[in-house]
Amino acid sequence: MHRFKDLKFWQLSRTFCKDVYKITNKFPESEKFGLVSQLRRASVSIPSNIAEGASRKSNKDFNRFLMISLGSCYEIETQLLLSFDLELINKLELEKLNNTLHQIIKMMSRFSSSLTI
Repeated sequence: MHRFKDLKFWQLSRTFCKDVYKITNKFPESEKFGLVSQLRRASVSIPSNIAEGASRKSNKDFNRFLMISLGSCYEIETQLLLSFDLELINKLELEKLNNTLHQIIKMMSRFSSSLTI
């Protein structure tokens, strides 16, 4: 078992999730059940799956949950680009969120590669 709270990418993904919630507060009401819901669910999925995977007894199981988290990262990247295309976020907001997201992806990928399965 791993201590998920000690993992830097879990800590960063928590902060990222908070940032997604803040930015989607500015989205129009018409997106409440669209991009707002999708972005929030996917951003919550990242630290949640890391935590759940860390509780598993084998590295193979943990790695499976990390792959689910990575999938959520790429889902969010697509949704952020769509949000930019629809002028719901500006270029600076997109770049800030994407930079953080790519940091999470790199750290998680590195960690996943280091697990002995």
